[in-house]
Amino acid sequence: MRRKFHLLKRRALNPTRIVAGSFAAIIALGTILLTLPIASSSGESAGWLISLFTATSSTCVTGLVVADTATQWSWFGQAVILAMIQMGGLGFITIMTLFSFLVRRKIGLSERLIMVSSLNLNNMNGVVRLVRFTLKWTLCFEGAGALLLMTRFIPRYGWGQGIWMGVFHSVSAFCNAGFDLLGLDAPFQSLVPFQSDPVVLFTIMALIVIGGLGFFVWSDIVQNRHWKKLSLYTKLVLTMTVALILIGWAILFAVEWKNPATLGSMPLGDKVMNALFQSVTFRTAGFSTIDQGGLRDTSQALGCVLMIIGGSSGSTAGGIKTVTVAVLGLSVLAGFRGRSVVTIGGRSIDRRQQTSATTLALTALLLFIIGAMFLSLFDGVPFMDAGFEIASALGTVGLTTGITPTLSIPCRVFLVLFMYLGRVGILSCSLAFSTRRSVARETKIKYPVTDVMIG
Repeated sequence: MRRKFHLLKRRALNPTRIVAGSFAAIIALGTILLTLPIASSSGESAGWLISLFTATSSTCVTGLVVADTATQWSWFGQAVILAMIQMGGLGFITIMTLFSFLVRRKIGLSERLIMVSSLNLNNMNGVVRLVRFTLKWTLCFEGAGALLLMTRFIPRYGWGQGIWMGVFHSVSAFCNAGFDLLGLDAPFQSLVPFQSDPVVLFTIMALIVIGGLGFFVWSDIVQNRHWKKLSLYTKLVLTMTVALILIGWAILFAVEWKNPATLGSMPLGDKVMNALFQSVTFRTAGFSTIDQGGLRDTSQALGCVLMIIGGSSGSTAGGIKTVTVAVLGLSVLAGFRGRSVVTIGGRSIDRRQQTSATTLALTALLLFIIGAMFLSLFDGVPFMDAGFEIASALGTVGLTTGITPTLSIPCRVFLVLFMYLGRVGILSCSLAFSTRRSVARETKIKYPVTDVMIG
């Protein structure tokens, strides 16, 4: 009996389950607040479905919307959305830790375990220092971004609205959320009015990339400040980030530069800048300067790949993460060379991490296919548009070809589930309700080895 109680207690304190539950709690509270008449600009309740969809998209820093943020929601509603974006981007546990710092309360062991799970770290070494570092630099980055954006928004929208839009878009970009308030000119247009403005676009891009690198990478860069001194993980993150952005930039520019629906009518400089912005925003940001529905099939397929990859672990971005793809690539190279051990930089990668990377990638691929088929069959959406929408939800990106507001109730609920899975993490969700007892029982059983034919 005592052992059973101990197992139940241990299960109840599972850090991964607490993180998953905290996101669900924020979504529930946000849904309630957004259904209030005061949250809507019309003074009438938006209804539970629109509120649930918006609260999930905000908390999971996705950016998919069924109602334009600027015209549907009042200042109160927009403030609720911004608060959910900030908590969802940094993690509710990180925000709560801030209050512990303010009241000078000691962080206990259980809280450290939850912080490790929330930030997707491997151990507790320096986790409190990392959270403190994260909160400080988040404020610096978002503050600097807001000031730069205000220089463009205040002349256009006035002091009050311009300041609010500067803060809102800075937080939204840094948290890779993709929510915007530019629907005042035309609903659902995102950053199209600023497609020729380098200050706005490069500020947004910088915030997206910095937020998507991950908190551990920031700390490593600040502490070491030299490539040779950086950890192998940080080097992998930086290399993969730069490579994915440049590859996406080159392909998008080559495919879209004559497309009249996207880059075709722009001057050469704007084509280069907007192709770069599109490559960056594909990586879980959700802002757009061109019509996503006008992209060629090649660009949409590239977008699905980049959206599913996403940013890096312990960041504000979603996706299966850059280092996961790096590990998969290294495993494939090792397989081609006939090697059983995956190595890089004089280090070998643990087999369990290889298995986790493979499991995560295959699960994401399976969910992508199932989700695209569901949307395509249930609502009659073209498969490419359906796949783009599902990749956007699963990678917590927020880009859409324009079909989101037209989807049926079952498809909207389906996207809500996918956004939650994408943010909390596919593996985290699967592990959130597992017990250590079942894991231990599985590892104790040994079976004879057999050979099967591969390929």
